[in-house]
Amino acid sequence: MSLLVKICGLSTPETVDAAIELGATHIGLVHYEPSSRHVALKTAAELRKRAGRHVQVALLLVNASQQLTADALAAVRPDIIQFHGNETPEWLAVVKRLVPTQVWKAVGLKDAGTLERVQKYHGIADRILFDAPAAAMPGGTGTRFDWSLLKNHRHTMDWGVAGGLTPANVAEAIAATGAPLVDVSSGVESAPGVKDVDKMAAFLKAARS
Repeated sequence: MSLLVKICGLSTPETVDAAIELGATHIGLVHYEPSSRHVALKTAAELRKRAGRHVQVALLLVNASQQLTADALAAVRPDIIQFHGNETPEWLAVVKRLVPTQVWKAVGLKDAGTLERVQKYHGIADRILFDAPAAAMPGGTGTRFDWSLLKNHRHTMDWGVAGGLTPANVAEAIAATGAPLVDVSSGVESAPGVKDVDKMAAFLKAARS
């Protein structure tokens, strides 16, 4: 199976076009106001429409209310809804039952115990995205976790790796973890929230080398 590459936090038509042209399999749109990558639902809907069927489009929400979640899904119609907060398995199950989208759950990987606790999402989340533990922000901080925690781990769900990935270290991350999907945001930016097309190209090339 070929490697999946997600570029998250896109906010302009130009970077969406670039991600598609460079061969990303997934893109992420962030609807979370504290984030430097936040896009309004109207903008997210326009970017999602622009992407068409060329890539899988994920909409990232953080501890969103039921109403906001419903409004976001109706407006954007993403392929994937990515929950990046403290959302419970029960809430993910409700969303999964009501809307025809994949449901991903980002989890801050602190220790081996996290790998046991994540089992509560088994049969509910379509993919677990292992990220650095949340700090001031729940993601996109450029911080990596201890990749050795995933070495030889027997996964029971589809999964991927995020957190602190860059063109310089993504190949190492894949080799260390065996990740089937890598997710990058700050590692391909020239400033917070500003995607750099050259860095995106370098990331894709390194990931697939």
